Amino acid sequence: MLKEVLYRIAGPVVVAKNLAARMYDVVRVGKEKLMGEVIQIDGDKVVIQVYEDTSGMKPGEPVFNTRKPLSVALGPGLLTSIYDGIQRPLPVLEKQMGSYIQRGVDAPGLSLDKKWKFSATAKPGQKVEGGYILGEVEETEGFIHRIMVPPNLKGKLVTLKSGNYTVEDVIGKLDTGAELKLMHYWPVRSPRKLKKKLSPTIPLQTGQRIFDTLFPLAKGGVAAIPGPFGAGKTVSQQQLAKWCDADIIVYIGCGERGNEMTEVLTEFPHMKDPKTGRPLMNRTVLIANTSNMPVAAREASVYTGITIAEYYRDMGYDVALMADSTSRWAEAMREISSRLEEMPGEEGYPAYLSTRLAEFYERAGIGIPLGLEKTGSISVIGAVSPPGGDFSEPVTQNTLRVIKTFWALDAKLAQRRHFPSINWLTSYSLYHEALAPWYREHVAEDWSSVVKQVMIILQQEEKLLEIVQLVGSDALPEKEQLTLEIARLIREFILQQNAFHDVDTYCSIEKSYRLMKLILKYNDLCQNALVQGVHVKTILDLKAKDKIAESKFTKEWKQLLDSVEKEIGKEFAHLHAQ
Repeated sequence: MLKEVLYRIAGPVVVAKNLAARMYDVVRVGKEKLMGEVIQIDGDKVVIQVYEDTSGMKPGEPVFNTRKPLSVALGPGLLTSIYDGIQRPLPVLEKQMGSYIQRGVDAPGLSLDKKWKFSATAKPGQKVEGGYILGEVEETEGFIHRIMVPPNLKGKLVTLKSGNYTVEDVIGKLDTGAELKLMHYWPVRSPRKLKKKLSPTIPLQTGQRIFDTLFPLAKGGVAAIPGPFGAGKTVSQQQLAKWCDADIIVYIGCGERGNEMTEVLTEFPHMKDPKTGRPLMNRTVLIANTSNMPVAAREASVYTGITIAEYYRDMGYDVALMADSTSRWAEAMREISSRLEEMPGEEGYPAYLSTRLAEFYERAGIGIPLGLEKTGSISVIGAVSPPGGDFSEPVTQNTLRVIKTFWALDAKLAQRRHFPSINWLTSYSLYHEALAPWYREHVAEDWSSVVKQVMIILQQEEKLLEIVQLVGSDALPEKEQLTLEIARLIREFILQQNAFHDVDTYCSIEKSYRLMKLILKYNDLCQNALVQGVHVKTILDLKAKDKIAESKFTKEWKQLLDSVEKEIGKEFAHLHAQ
């Protein structure tokens, strides 16, 4: 019998001879048994992408096939965990060998020793199938983890008992002989099914004014946040992770710089959940695969993250997944594709780049999971890092084809210290119409018209600024001078937000609406005063409007805005009396 051995090595891509394998089988490569995945089969030669550094490896070393696809362990213990791209727990590896991970090491994704208190809700004799809730475990303080029948099983429950179990203990059996445990494995490249997919109609509330008002994202929607280096992608994603009203956060640091990821890994465990006052990590899973880690694992990290997100969605939870950044994922695909000697597409990316991006984003959505009557959702927010901030490059353009909310970061706004540096003229959201009924019911009847008026003023300002650069603002008609002033108020009081201020870091939708409404009311008063012959300089010299900014930084914003509104009314009444 021919022996399975390494035949060729090209970085993370290796070729084995005489290996009986199927596509996407996980294999163990070399004497150190490095983890790899079959990505191409050509006769008796099998191409494998290895998830670890292959330096020092030589042809002739053995290869072992596990005959299983790349899968993640799903069960209690995922929350609060920090994993690498292939679900190895980094804190566990650090205890074993310090700060530098050695090759060939492995550790289970979930603790095999910890016992969980399982409370059964299903009864023996019941017919169950994939997604059916068997019982509950308190995974973290205040968070209930629902134990489900794995999606590929069905039958009649023979036994099921409450008690204290490890994730490997058998908690029940089906009449088919299948054993039920607190955890099960799921292949990362196979989407988990929903009973019914629905259209998104509820906004994902982020606490960031520019996102919630002008460019909303729906629960179950997809958004991209592209921008050049230093424009604030990572801070924006961290703000979204901290403040959005999702039940679960999955944060994937995919190919980002080590120091940026270190900030996330050190800050998140100390952050408090604004809803419960408990640690934010209690409902967070972090996946860290930095730019200096093996490139193949970077490609796997995105699939690992979305599979964990689907698992919590199947329990009926709302999940927000942050992928920072999909550009680094695409670069990993490009590198592996070039080693496979595939025909390159645009800018060297593989021809299937758009397909892979679409497959990833399409796993987002809202729907009714198997075995449940309530909805669960996954909202995906992918950061894109276009070289030089060029949005015409392939990753940004192919992402634009599949997303519905586009938050474009602008380097010029960042240089002017305008944060979040979202360009309001190039960004867009296609969810306005779908979300309009929710805003009408829960915020205000005139929400859509208020947002539209704000956008019109900002667009008018852009046109006027071109003229101002040529002739100066004093040469503009008085009405246009007022438009510039109102646009300034919108930019400074609504669009700008301080992520590091205790109060301004989060803004409710109600507060955002009041700010917009008050500025538009001020605009109407200005225009009426102008029609009645008041000089524009006199109007612009009024002071009360500047107090609107104070409401951003105080918890008593309602009383402050009420008093400012009265003061503005008095100022204009005094103008007309003169």
